[in-house]
Amino acid sequence: VSRLKRFLAPQIADALMAGPDAIARLGSHRADITVLFCDIRGFTTFSETSEPEDLMRFLQEYHAGIGEIIFAHQGTLERFTGDSVMVFFNDPVPCEDHCLRGVNLALDIRDRGQEIVSKWNRRGAELGLGIGVAAGYATLGRVGFDKRFDYAAIGTVTNLASRICGVAAGGQVLVSSRVASEVEGAIETKPLGETALKGFSKATQLFEAIGRKA
Repeated sequence: VSRLKRFLAPQIADALMAGPDAIARLGSHRADITVLFCDIRGFTTFSETSEPEDLMRFLQEYHAGIGEIIFAHQGTLERFTGDSVMVFFNDPVPCEDHCLRGVNLALDIRDRGQEIVSKWNRRGAELGLGIGVAAGYATLGRVGFDKRFDYAAIGTVTNLASRICGVAAGGQVLVSSRVASEVEGAIETKPLGETALKGFSKATQLFEAIGRKA
């Protein structure tokens, strides 16, 4: 099981080992989830100007640093894709406070990620970490074929989180209006007005998550 968890999110590995009933719950279904996307600003330029060994060393440090935080917050890590990371909450393990969990994770990733990129920036890189968080319904379940499956979340909420991440500046955590309203008692947020996001016909109200309230 421990080896399996190195290749799959722990929640998925546990379900696979728990038996037929748990595996059946990984079939296609709808769920209200919170989705977090983060990626590195300036990574393309860094890739073009760095030696492959330095690039891999940076990615190893970055993935290790934020990976530990994701596991500590019990988020479902869908994937690492180069410099991009997608995590969601409330599936396959339910949690009532999934918006707050997502924002708390985002704030911790922001702080740890900035430590990592700052070290590399002192060596001449120009990197930053942008994060987007959104909440809504998605279709979740196994995707692939009988010799290779992944567990994925598909829907507007995943696109929204990705697009919000795309407009976040280095060091910013941006969240949707629903997420901001769900966490207002615990998280300090700042309204940023409406922003046009690619793929969405209407402008989207965005908020910046500043930090936890005392």
